[in-house]
Parts: sequence; C-alpha cells; structure tokens
Amino acid sequence: MGTTEHHFTPTIKRILNNRFRVYAQAVFSASPLIGYLNIKTKAASRGSKSRGSFGNLYALYVLIEDYVKGGFHKSGKYKDYGGAKFSPLFHRQRQLPFGAKLQNHHLNTRLNDEFKKFYPKAGYEPIIRDDQNGLYWINENALIVDLGKVKINIAQAVLEIIDAYAAAKRNAFETFIGDLAKLGVIQNEKPKHAMEFIRALLAPNVDARIFEIVSYAILKEAYAGQSIWWGLTYETVKEDYLILYKTGRTNANDGGIDFVMKPLGRFFQVTETLDVKKYFLDIDKIQRYPITFVVKSNKSPEEVTKEIQRQALKLYRVRKIVERYINCIEEVINIPMLLKKFDEVIKAGRLTDVISEITIQSKVEFNYKDEKEAGGDEREAR
Repeated sequence: MGTTEHHFTPTIKRILNNRFRVYAQAVFSASPLIGYLNIKTKAASRGSKSRGSFGNLYALYVLIEDYVKGGFHKSGKYKDYGGAKFSPLFHRQRQLPFGAKLQNHHLNTRLNDEFKKFYPKAGYEPIIRDDQNGLYWINENALIVDLGKVKINIAQAVLEIIDAYAAAKRNAFETFIGDLAKLGVIQNEKPKHAMEFIRALLAPNVDARIFEIVSYAILKEAYAGQSIWWGLTYETVKEDYLILYKTGRTNANDGGIDFVMKPLGRFFQVTETLDVKKYFLDIDKIQRYPITFVVKSNKSPEEVTKEIQRQALKLYRVRKIVERYINCIEEVINIPMLLKKFDEVIKAGRLTDVISEITIQSKVEFNYKDEKEAGGDEREAR
C-alpha cells in the first residue's frame, strides 16, 4: 500500500540506498514501516501550504531515537530493556521542528490505530505500552526487516527519513514566510501578484491551518470596517466597530471555538469537512448557540446546509431534532464568499493588514520564531 511513489519517495530511496546498497529496494518493498513513512511524507511534495503530519512521525522518532541511543540496534538486547518513560518522550517530541504543541494522543493511540488502518495484516503495532507504569517501547518487529538470507535493522534509516521530511517542510515554510515578507515590500508595485498569492491560499487543497489563518485575516479586516450602535440605555448608546478575535491555535483539538466577534458575540468555526457529526458536535459544545461555519469548500452555502441536513436526517431520523440543530447555523461562509470579502478588503486599502496578519499568525502557529531563537531543532548528533 505504501509503495505508491510521490515527490518525497526518491529521498526515502536515496537514504535506504546509502545505508543498505543492494538490499535497498527489497527493504523499501518489504517493510510496512517504510511503507507507512512513504504514505505519511506525501505532504513534503506539496510545499508549505499542505498539512505536515508530524504527530505520528514524531511518536515513532522519539522511541526509535531512544532505541538507537541505547545501542539496541547493534546489541540485540532490546527484549531486556525496561522501557522509556512517557515524560521524556513527550518532552522530546515537543523539541522537534513543528512539534512544540503536539499532544499525547500520538504516543498513546493514534500511531498504532493509523498504522493498523494501512497495514492490518502486519501482525504488530509499532508502539508497545505498559499503561500501568507509563512505559513505552518501539516494537522491534517494525524495525527488523527479514529478507530471508539477511535481516536488516532500519532504525537509523527511519530517523534519517523523518529528519529529511522535517527539513523539507521547514524549508518550504521558510520560503512561504519569505514570500509573505516580499509581498509586504512589493505589494504597492505589484498589487496583482500579492492578491493572487493570497487567493491561492484559499484553495481547497491548502493545509487546513493555513486556510484558517487566511480566513481569519480576511474576515478580521472585512468586519473591521463595519460598526453598530448599541447601549444598555438610550443615553449610553454608542458606536462600536466590529472586532474579530482568534481564540486559539488552529486544529488544536481543544474543544474551543475558532473566532469570536465583539461586540455582537458571534461565534465562528472553521472546518474542512461536510461531516454532520463535526457540525453538530460544534453546536453542542456551545449549547446550541448560533454559530457561523467557515467551510473550506467551493460548494454554495445552500448546498453545504442541504448536505448536512441530508446526513442528519439519515443519522437521527427525527426531523424536529435535525431542524433544531440546523437552525443554529447562523451563516455558512465558503471559499467564493471569502474571495469576495477579500476583494472588498483590497478596495478598502487593507491588503497590507491582511498580509501582516497572515505572517504573524503563521509564525505563531508553526512556532517559527521560537525554533529560530532556540537554535533549531536541538537534535543530538547520532
């Protein structure tokens, strides 16, 4: 399954060839773990604006790194190892590039679950856990490739592949940040170039994090020019401009709401799915308060709503319950609507503000400044 080639596959093959020579192709074809890495590194070929899947890769990385540091790839005595403790592993994950905000799910369940999905017949899971004592091991079955005449340990090769993938994603992201910086300089000379660059960030295949950041930057400036008059009494009525606040990190899985508007108290949730369960979960977690969905889709708001309604009726079978949820959807904002609002922002002379906001939020999201100030990824030489 993982042998379908993509842009990063030659890098994987080069690393295997450098380490295993005549056995490289056999290892590539026979190892489920290499196949899994090949699947997970597809995003390297799609530049900075595609999702980089680091959580599961780094769960592998820290356990294999622990394995190599113990010399078990040479000694063959891993079966006697007492295991690695969770806290150092978790801390190490967060030292790695783009890993500062990773959660514990990958070490605990997500890697094993996803590996099983791709390789149900592998006969093993990559991570072995002792839940009672908080201890972890990499499954050596994943690291030792039996080619019949020879058995090859791929531990160091796996670390090198993940290093190379992280470097590719970091280089792509630095290029992205550099492009944003250039836009800030040349936007007056080449405004069309700057506009097209931002519009491209709203494509359906763009990383969900970038889409959320760009959506926020555009909506923030679009609403900034609007005001309302309000007050508790006639005498205290005043004019206030609408302000959109970003309430947390993108894709944080923290159960929060993405944007909040003051003073209207509107809630916004960004999503790339049309799965009714996701929409109803978001509605439930704010106790069915009205909510606006910003959807990474070219489908019209009417099509999106009808699709959610269709799935809901199939799932719940009670029209009254479904209507109660559907009525909580205050508005659906799709990609064409965001592009239209972006045009309005440009006409209002706010292109500079959009570019600046995207740059700031992107650096925060990808821990760009923190990593640079920390001197990179803090890796020890192997």
